[in-house]
Amino acid sequence: MTEALPNSKAVRLRGRSFLALVLSPELPFRDWLAQLDDLARRSTGFFLGRPIVLDVAGLPITREQLADLLAELTKRNVRVMGIEGALPSILGPGMPPEMRGGRNAADIEMPDETSAPAAAKSGAAPQAPAVPRMTAPPVTPALVIDTPVRSGQSIIFPEGDVTVLGHVASGAEVIAGGSIHVYGALRGRALAGSAGNANARIFCRKLEAELIAIDGLYKTAEDLDPKMLGQPVHIWLDDTALRTVVLSN
Repeated sequence: MTEALPNSKAVRLRGRSFLALVLSPELPFRDWLAQLDDLARRSTGFFLGRPIVLDVAGLPITREQLADLLAELTKRNVRVMGIEGALPSILGPGMPPEMRGGRNAADIEMPDETSAPAAAKSGAAPQAPAVPRMTAPPVTPALVIDTPVRSGQSIIFPEGDVTVLGHVASGAEVIAGGSIHVYGALRGRALAGSAGNANARIFCRKLEAELIAIDGLYKTAEDLDPKMLGQPVHIWLDDTALRTVVLSN
């Protein structure tokens, strides 16, 4: 005899996305961990409570080496929520789960420019040229913060640009998938292009930052040119270097 289950509310399943930082370790791990320690020392609390994805794609490592690396990260209070790019053979019990399907930015579909010439070469009958359709460029989402960003606050907006009409206090941070505009003093941390956008920029009225980063390349306060401190600046990524220039009034 089958017992009828009492009526109950259905289990609700929802999808929700969160912004995680990706760490891509390099061999030898000892040297890479030393660089990580240097970043943590110069930007206190940078990894505190932040979800991290560990990207080990292409690294010739064993399960034991991966386990040792995870243990070293745990000692540093770096929370690894998932592992990306790992061979199944190096994942073991107790490790963070394998993650797939992550992407830096939205895919861009390029028109196929070879289809017409290919048809002509194959002897197909010529067709009338297609009339190009004019489409409006996609609108980049933007977030405007009309109050100062206080110490301890985190503004995270991976969808696009962030504009702060006030200042960003020391101990605060702004993370944007696009560019960051600060109309006051930038004293905290600003991470632009967090979704893999190397064309992102950082603008601020007064540079006093603890850390700036574009597409994962960062500088801490100790790395900044003293001539730029206290100045209105524009920061962009030039290949593998962050460039800073003073904005004219």
